[in-house]
Amino acid sequence: MSEIEFDYAQIGGVKLHYAAAGNGEKLVILLHGFPEFWYSWRHQIAALSDEYTVVAPDMRGYNLSDKPSHIKDYSIDKLVDDTTGLIRHLGFEKAAIVGHDWGAVVAWAVARNQPEYVSKLCAMQVPPTDVWRKNQTLKQFLASWYMFFFQIPVLPEWLLSRDDFALLANGLKTSTAEPDVFTDADVAEYKKSWREDRALSSALNYYRANVLQRIFAGDAADAKIKVPTLFIYGEKDQAVLPSSVEGIGDVIDAPYSEIRIPDAGHWVQQEASEIVTDSLREFLVV
Repeated sequence: MSEIEFDYAQIGGVKLHYAAAGNGEKLVILLHGFPEFWYSWRHQIAALSDEYTVVAPDMRGYNLSDKPSHIKDYSIDKLVDDTTGLIRHLGFEKAAIVGHDWGAVVAWAVARNQPEYVSKLCAMQVPPTDVWRKNQTLKQFLASWYMFFFQIPVLPEWLLSRDDFALLANGLKTSTAEPDVFTDADVAEYKKSWREDRALSSALNYYRANVLQRIFAGDAADAKIKVPTLFIYGEKDQAVLPSSVEGIGDVIDAPYSEIRIPDAGHWVQQEASEIVTDSLREFLVV
């Protein structure tokens, strides 16, 4: 952690806070998901910094980054622009983009819509939206119940913030495949980020701006992804079921590899941090 430095980047009208380490010739961008922040990648940032410039932003709405007030400000196209803008701000033409959860959704979208910015792509736990739609089952629909609950105004914020964010904190600890992945000190860091003004509503706005419009709707054929891609999946995920990530290789028109980790759940880069770090290292140098 002592190797990690912090700074801000002004990307259009949004200022993004980010963690960074290393000064390699190649850039690696790490995109977190809900309800996390740069800290999600604490195990990978320093570990990869010996060879790369590694940057993990607080995505818009999270922790110390700006938190626009409108739901539409969290649409995928704006999150894509944040990512490509950050690459330019850092003085690079392209980056290896690694994403988990919502970060994976954004990473897939960058690779699909702005491939000139992407040298390599690694997504964790969440498939591309067209694969998600194709694989939808009643079982997955029920596992994704919270996505629909989050569409309700005000009530989710009230419930999730009650008793010092007890539901969110318990969600981190109890949805892992193994105990003690998140220490009390880790949870304290998360709670600090959730206490930032408008942070909880901003995080929920990712669901409100995108779920019904993109993930569970739409039938347009998406273009194939044409950058080298790695997909990492913890098979004990309770939110994204194994059947929902089948057939990802069918939408990749480039070298594709997949790593499944039987003993990890949704928070795969933290539950299986060494496996994920080693897999990224091997993928990035090939």
